[in-house]
Amino acid sequence: MTSPTAHNLSHTDRPPHGLLAEGDLVLLTDTKSRRYLIRLGATESFHSHSGVLDHNTLIGQPEGCSVATTKGQRFQAMRPSFEDYVLSMPRGAQVIYPKDIAPILILADIAPGHRVFESGIGSGAMSMGLLRAGAHVTGYEVREDFAARAEKNIVGFLGEEAMERYDLHIRSAYEPLDLEDIDRMVLDLPEPWQVVPHAAVSMRPGGVFVAYTPSITQAVKVRDALSLHGFVEGKTMEVLHRNWHVEGQSVRPDHRMVAHTAFLTRARLAAPE
Repeated sequence: MTSPTAHNLSHTDRPPHGLLAEGDLVLLTDTKSRRYLIRLGATESFHSHSGVLDHNTLIGQPEGCSVATTKGQRFQAMRPSFEDYVLSMPRGAQVIYPKDIAPILILADIAPGHRVFESGIGSGAMSMGLLRAGAHVTGYEVREDFAARAEKNIVGFLGEEAMERYDLHIRSAYEPLDLEDIDRMVLDLPEPWQVVPHAAVSMRPGGVFVAYTPSITQAVKVRDALSLHGFVEGKTMEVLHRNWHVEGQSVRPDHRMVAHTAFLTRARLAAPE
């Protein structure tokens, strides 16, 4: 992967702006709303059925510019949003989609400086959301290939600086965590209820626990475990995402929607009596 440049996102720097430059991530969108994610290189070119687009055509142009390929097909060029990147980045595993990442960040009450434990790293989408919010993340992932892909994806969007707040281990969260005073815990695991006893030991009182589970039976087991280990204020929810078609006087819900993906369960650790 191309080394990050000053134009990559950082939690401390202003996001990239101004003219497109070598090293920038760019999202190309054609007239049929097909989208392609590229990283600009002075000697690179983008090839598609619409023709060839020399990256130098984009370098030095303002964000939002429209450029033509060798076949005359036009693309709009924008720096990708976090949502764009998550949906387009290489994946070694299924990701938590933006529609769930956003409410998880709110449910877990993530803020700069929070010490967050995450397990079930997958392709790194949730990790990126946590790091972008300013958290310090300790992650456990059992598969080395998933961990390697996640790290590449994180660096590709947030830059090397984000890795200073990211500590990733190849190990299982079902075993004791060897951590203490954790502020927040975010899990995307098949059996997150196995982690709850360890969470009760490793988290500080008042800490927030969030589990992402595809089935309601998983969520029920998590809720039962949380109740048994000193967690309070438990709640379970899901997020349904429906876009609308708006074109002149034609206004209606889209025929397709992103309905159920997972249940989000949240609780807080009470202080021992």
